[in-house]
Amino acid sequence: MGCDWAAGAEAILRWCPLCLSDSLIGHGWRRKQAHDDSHDWIKYRRGLCKLGRHTLSFLPAFSLPYTHYSLVARGQTLRRRFVEHYSWESSAPTMKDPNRIPDSSTLRRWCRNLDSSPAFSFLRRTLQAVEQWLARGEKLAHDSLRLSWPTVFCFLQVVWPWPLRL
Repeated sequence: MGCDWAAGAEAILRWCPLCLSDSLIGHGWRRKQAHDDSHDWIKYRRGLCKLGRHTLSFLPAFSLPYTHYSLVARGQTLRRRFVEHYSWESSAPTMKDPNRIPDSSTLRRWCRNLDSSPAFSFLRRTLQAVEQWLARGEKLAHDSLRLSWPTVFCFLQVVWPWPLRL
């Protein structure tokens, strides 16, 4: 991917989205699973609102809440399954810890999250077009999100034509 997506975990916002005031202070660190080819566990910051007394988590962009695998791993599965035509069992992403390979039912669930018929029937063709764009060196971005294989799952969640479920 060119940089470590979990490296920016030190920063926290000071503006509380619930109280709408500049009231957040640091409240320590937590760890969570975020498996992919470079990570097993990541650290992330917690914040405490001085006014509302609630806590907030500041997760890196490629680690969704309540998940054990990063969006980089999910993007690798999409490419292997829909562009390289691997079976579900063979499309599992490469993991830093080889004992953490997701089950094929997990891989199916990840891809089902992009299922929004009739759009899902176009997923294979969409990913093949992405493969061609990237092979030609074309650059496609949505705001600050630049399309690449490590970001494809995240990118599709932003631009896919129908609402997506997580």
